[in-house]
Parts: sequence; structure tokens; C-alpha cells
Amino acid sequence: MTPLIDPFARAISYLRVSVTDRCDFRCTYCMTEHMEFLPKKELLTLEELDRLCSAFVRMGVEKLRITGGEPLVRRGIMTFFQAMSRHLETGALKELTLTTNGSQLGRFAKDLAAAGVRRVNVSLDTLDETKFARVTRWGRLPQVLKGIEAAKAAGLKVKINAVALKGFNEDELFRMVEWCAAEGHDLTFIEVMPMGDMGEADRLDQYWSLEDLRSRLAEHYTLIHLAERTGGPARYVQLEETGQKIGFITPLSHNFCESCNRVRLTCTGELYMCLGQEDRADLRAPLRASEDDAVLASAIRAAIARKPKGHDFDYSRQTIAGQTLRHMSHTGG
Repeated sequence: MTPLIDPFARAISYLRVSVTDRCDFRCTYCMTEHMEFLPKKELLTLEELDRLCSAFVRMGVEKLRITGGEPLVRRGIMTFFQAMSRHLETGALKELTLTTNGSQLGRFAKDLAAAGVRRVNVSLDTLDETKFARVTRWGRLPQVLKGIEAAKAAGLKVKINAVALKGFNEDELFRMVEWCAAEGHDLTFIEVMPMGDMGEADRLDQYWSLEDLRSRLAEHYTLIHLAERTGGPARYVQLEETGQKIGFITPLSHNFCESCNRVRLTCTGELYMCLGQEDRADLRAPLRASEDDAVLASAIRAAIARKPKGHDFDYSRQTIAGQTLRHMSHTGG
């Protein structure tokens, strides 16, 4: 089947799939405390998610990342991971992975490994138990740390994703780096993104430029620039003193769109061609309109033909430009 190529000659080989908008945390930069979640009847069934993802795999998607909300709180989600493992076995899918808050890894790490998952991204912004409870509102740090240990015990490679939050985790920069080095985890820092109506003042107060973070790192470590790119938004350095790899995802201070190879599918079947744009395509209707996947494939190709060159996130001039109305939990990061 002809691969998916967008209008700027970028091959689409990476699909991020939100399987639920629900989460057992309420992180302050991601959700409001009293979120209104989608009615369950609006969500794609796990069988429909299988059919949609399988269509993308036939069209050249080689990497599938499962997200949420928190993907592991969706009832029966392991049956979906087990179903996707068939594409790993044929070689059509090169990687099946997920991004998680870590709260449920203690329960599911072994099953994920058995389904062919080899690495997981765990969102963790602080190693301070009190601060963790504050930023997640509902979360418990010991549960997450036990989940990370369970993932390691199951043979999963863990990468820590930390959102850089001004005045919150600035003082933990070196503690986080040293902990990840000791535990054998890669570490990626992410600039907070203007998604969802959280109050403009809050966004500006939270924003900590990774330019500044990187400069602080350089005061203590020798940073070796790595040319390595995964097709994703991260740029990497290696710390000479520890040997570990540190990633930087900088949608605000550096636009990373030129190499974008991904699209995002929501749990209701909406395809977002760009994280920072509101344009989306409804794939639920063609999915349910016919059991023949030709209708669905045509809708997917039409959507990819509308993929924009890039996003418009900007915090310059102390105002938020390019802010999207949906919360991050809706699109799945």
C-alpha cells in the first residue's frame, strides 16, 4: 500500500493514540481539578481502536505510542496491547510503546513486556513527595516509584519525561539528573505547552525555558551535542561525566516541526495532524460507515493531505500565542 506522505514530503510513520481522556492524576499543567470527561459511549471501542491502528500500520506507520489521559486506567486495555503485538510479530510495526504516569505499572509491567513493549515513558516532574502530591493533586509518589521499579524488573527500558516548571522543579534539576543516572533512565525535559484554558497568568508563571535549563546544566556538566534524531521533537546531549543522554523538547524556544513524522488519534476517533493546531479529521464516521477499510483509508489520506507545516506556539511578548482550546489529556500529548 502507498505510504502516507504529507504535503511537505514528510513520511508519516508514527501514530500516537489516546485510548482514554481519563486519568487518576490531575496534574496542574494538564487538567483542571474537576475535569468533565467524555461520555463513555463517545469513545471508540478497543476493537475499533484495533481496526484504526491496523489501517495506519498497513499504510506505513511503524511506531505506535499509546497515551491518554492515563492509558492504563482504561478497562481491558491489555487486550488492545496484546492485539497490537501481532503487528510486531509480522515486522510491520517496529515499536509498540506507551507514555504513562507510572501509577499502574506495578500491575501491568509484566503483561506489557509480554505483549512486546520494550520501553515506556514515565511522566515524573519531581522526586519530592510533597511537591508531587501538589502538582498531581491526586497522585502518590511512592506508588509511581514502585511502578518504575516493576517496569525495570520486567525488562522495560524507562525514560523519564519531566516538564520544566518555573518556581516548582528548578531546584531539583541536578537531583533529577543524578537520580536518573543512578537508576539507568534516560531523561527528557519538556517545556510546558499552552493547551487548554488553565488561565493565562498560570501558563506564563509556569514557563521555564529549556535554554535556561540547559545553560544551568552546562555549569555543572560537559554537554556533548548528539546529532541523533528519532524523527521526534527531542534534541539530545550526552553528559560526559555520567554518560547519560538528556533530551530537550522545546516547542516554545525552538520550533521542531521540520522533521515531524507523526499524527495523533484521540479516543473518539479524531485525527489531529498537528499538536499545536485545531484542524482535525473525523475518522469515527468513516470507520463506522463501512466494514470495508477502503472508506477509512481514503479518509486517512485526505487528512494527511491537510497536515500543516508547523505549529504556532509562542510565549513571546509575555502573552500566549497559538494556544489550543483542548486540554493535553484530550489529544494525548
